[in-house]
Amino acid sequence: MTVCFKPNPFAIIPLFLLSTMTQVFAQLDRVYDKAEDNVSGTVVNVSKDGVSLKRGDNNQEFQAGQILKILFEGDPPALTKGREFALDGQYDQALSELKTIALDSLPRDVNKAETAYYLAYCEAKLALAGKGAKDEAVRKLLGFASAYQNSWHFYEAARLLGDLSLALNNADKALTYYKSLMNAPSANTKIESVYLQGLVNLKKQDPAAASTEFEKVIGLKAQSTEVVRLQVLAKAGKALALAQGNQGAESLAITSELIGELNPTDVEMAARIYNAQGAGYEASGDTEGAILAYLHTHLMFSLQPDAHAEALQRLVELWPQVGKPERAAEARQELQQRYPGF
Repeated sequence: MTVCFKPNPFAIIPLFLLSTMTQVFAQLDRVYDKAEDNVSGTVVNVSKDGVSLKRGDNNQEFQAGQILKILFEGDPPALTKGREFALDGQYDQALSELKTIALDSLPRDVNKAETAYYLAYCEAKLALAGKGAKDEAVRKLLGFASAYQNSWHFYEAARLLGDLSLALNNADKALTYYKSLMNAPSANTKIESVYLQGLVNLKKQDPAAASTEFEKVIGLKAQSTEVVRLQVLAKAGKALALAQGNQGAESLAITSELIGELNPTDVEMAARIYNAQGAGYEASGDTEGAILAYLHTHLMFSLQPDAHAEALQRLVELWPQVGKPERAAEARQELQQRYPGF
């Protein structure tokens, strides 16, 4: 009688390879940075400053400002889909997925924090686009920040709270949130904080203070594409500050240069530059030029809600000055429909 033994599939694998396989199986989480690189391991510590990822015997640190997203072991499919929709700007679709998740059913605190953040994030983004109540979005973001104080999304939530406060015409509150970004570990986040403080001063009609903040950003020696982008935005902000100070020619000189180098796929940048150009034309007494500039934002870059609402508001004021009150009525109707309470 012949007895057949099934071979052990692991018997021929050296011990050092089995050790390597154990490490691979232990890699539960995946961190994606803003350079689109990703690293697998186990997240062993999470704070508002970032995360620590264990890889074998070593830990790798990621600052919050460097992270694009983290896929955690235990994320339900609805969170994975919702996160991707949110990062792609498809906030309604994201909420449809995220609202199916029962937080209590999630295995780890990080899964719960991710779900809570993206729910609040999407509602904030929709509110800023005129598709929800801004004060309710503020309440939910504050609820997230209170419940998950150690989330790596902490400073992102602070930025959103500043955006919502500015949209609610509470410049002082916005300034408080934006200044809090100076405590972030990332140098880029600190630079963004200075730029955003400049925007608040524009809202407060303080062009001198705004220019001071923008000049701080413009004068930096850029070491990343993110900082270069912030410098272009700061130049657009300075042009708007000059227009507020009735220096139309100086303002237009800056925006003409920026438009010559414009990347039209960057909607925020394009909208802010053309709005600054419109303000420069207004300061120069060229109403038709201002209308054309604001129309650029209205017709081509309406996906940037705050800038689009500002452009519509200016068109409401400017169209009657060239004998076209009916166009002003159209702009007012769209402003009220898309951005109620602006």
